[in-house]
Amino acid sequence: MASWCVRAVRHSCSLVASPALMRSSPRLLCTATQQKNGHGSEEEAEKLEQGAAEKVLMEEKTQLEEQLKDMTEKYKRALADTENLRTRSQKMIEDAKLYGIQGFCKDLLEVADILEKATESVPKEEVTSQNPHLKNLYDGLVMTEVQIQKVFTKHGLVKLNPNGQKFDPYEHEALFHAPVEGKEPGTVALVTKVGYKLHGRTLRPALVGVAK
Repeated sequence: MASWCVRAVRHSCSLVASPALMRSSPRLLCTATQQKNGHGSEEEAEKLEQGAAEKVLMEEKTQLEEQLKDMTEKYKRALADTENLRTRSQKMIEDAKLYGIQGFCKDLLEVADILEKATESVPKEEVTSQNPHLKNLYDGLVMTEVQIQKVFTKHGLVKLNPNGQKFDPYEHEALFHAPVEGKEPGTVALVTKVGYKLHGRTLRPALVGVAK
């Protein structure tokens, strides 16, 4: 029994003093160090990946902001164009309402001219109670002329009789220029045909002679 105990103690001592076991200890230490260093490399890699991801996100954010700015400018321009189109369309509608009857008015102007010439051609000294037929006819022509001028005024059609006024090429059409006694140069000395304006726009210029 004692001899067996001695052998067991010797065997244990040989294991402790074994060179193989001594050689394996530094390897275990190196493996632990490598595992520790590997853990640090993973953290650095994660940090690098996170930084790269943040950079990509910032680039995408900048790109999206630029796209938003561009779309906002396009939207504002489109909104302004739409408003301009609406304004022009509204103006065209209003002009159509105001000036849509100008063709009809031009035709009626010829009737008004005939009535005016008819009343002017009647000798005023003949218009008496002694000539009741002529008087009635003359009175009817005058009343018709007055009524048609009222209708013209109601629809914005105004007569232009610029006798003695300064010549305006936008409202008058000069048939001739001649020296006229008592008339200032550049003024209307004679009106051969009255003009008309429809809602402030010259529908037919007055035909005039201008003093020079």
